[in-house]
Amino acid sequence: MTSVEEAFDLVVIGGGSGGVRAARIAATHGARVAIVEKSRWGGTCVVRGCIPKKLFVYAAQAREALALAASFGHQIEHRGHDFAALRDAVAGEVTRLSGLYRGNLARAGVVLFEGEAACVDAHTVAVRTGAGERRLRGEKLLLAVGGVPRRLAVPGGELIDVSDDFFTLRERPAHAVVIGAGFIAAEFASVLIALGGRVTMVVRGGRGLPGFDDDVATRVFAGLAARGVDIRWHTEVAAVEKNAAGLRVTTKASAGTDGAGAGELTCTWICAAIGRDPNLDGLGLASLGVALGPQGHIVVDEWSQTSVPGVFAVGDCTGRVQLTPAAIREGHAFADSQFGGPRRPLRHGVVPSAVFSLPQAAGVGLTEAEARSQFGAACGIYQTEFRALQSALLPADAAFDRIFMKLVVQGEAEIVVGAHMVGDGAAEIIQMAGIAVTAGLTKADFDATLALHPTAAEEFVLLKKQ
Repeated sequence: MTSVEEAFDLVVIGGGSGGVRAARIAATHGARVAIVEKSRWGGTCVVRGCIPKKLFVYAAQAREALALAASFGHQIEHRGHDFAALRDAVAGEVTRLSGLYRGNLARAGVVLFEGEAACVDAHTVAVRTGAGERRLRGEKLLLAVGGVPRRLAVPGGELIDVSDDFFTLRERPAHAVVIGAGFIAAEFASVLIALGGRVTMVVRGGRGLPGFDDDVATRVFAGLAARGVDIRWHTEVAAVEKNAAGLRVTTKASAGTDGAGAGELTCTWICAAIGRDPNLDGLGLASLGVALGPQGHIVVDEWSQTSVPGVFAVGDCTGRVQLTPAAIREGHAFADSQFGGPRRPLRHGVVPSAVFSLPQAAGVGLTEAEARSQFGAACGIYQTEFRALQSALLPADAAFDRIFMKLVVQGEAEIVVGAHMVGDGAAEIIQMAGIAVTAGLTKADFDATLALHPTAAEEFVLLKKQ
């Protein structure tokens, strides 16, 4: 089919959080906008990330709540879990949300194209669909293509699934091997162990949750181990092959360790959760001359401008902050700055983050290690650890998660530069603590705040110095 060229003020490639926000805001400023998506509207967060993952986590939390309920006198018979029913219900909700994203774009006046996009030049995008090729010309191009899960290059690597595949599993694996120790790995391990499976985590290093406070990471992985997750530190997967029982996984010790990681595992499912790479294959960026960073991400300035005039990028493909709210803020700032809103450079500011594992954890601002590196002796720590009230009626020897809280302060004024928590409700509480850290409040401001009793959150205004 002969290409048809259509003219727009902005052509966006990628229908995820950053691209959708940029397209909608640009359209409200009067721009003629086209957006191209090759998969499903909503991107990583809606389709294969935040939303479906959190729904699975709720299912895991519900299973743990059944055990806690017995301490309050409930007589509940747990007759098992229907993994397929959960998977299908989650898929239905994802379909509903994806449709909302598509509908909101259309109502904003954005022209939607569904197909593979490639940059012909700095102003032209070729869109390949089943019906042929369309060519879109834009005064400005925005790349919002997100990331893809990194795959493990080992013999039999084609047998190793990635995080996207979790949401289409036919059944809950009897024994899962999860490679990695980041937040995705911790969350998957939590869900699968809570829903009745066996889980082995294979971790190349000696600690988990990079980017989180050391005390937080230690307690999260202690909680996973207490739930029965078999954590193999300083271990790597060397090869995978099929056998009569499912999959045989050969492991080896990580370089520089004592060799304890060498051995074999038999499992029914194996998944690599070892990071994500920018989704740039087939976009034609090399011919445009778009500069990439050492990790393959698109290099941008504070205005989300790439090295090529008129070509911009936001979201995970830039490697700045790989979180949905960050992509949304980047897309909004870009659209305002380029199409008539308040012109403002991007400032991510203080970024809260969470791991929806069991136990849950969250943090905002500097970790203790980062603060000590920056401020030395001027760094102060306030922290506490205690048994949650909801577990008070459990037997004294019962396993339960203790709540951990930490404030990191700086200088004589004790400005709060970090807040961290492990335990039920951590993400919700840290979201509010993020306001205090962003505003530069002091420990004295926390002390002056009246406690709301009885809550876990009140401990943040009662902390004593360590």
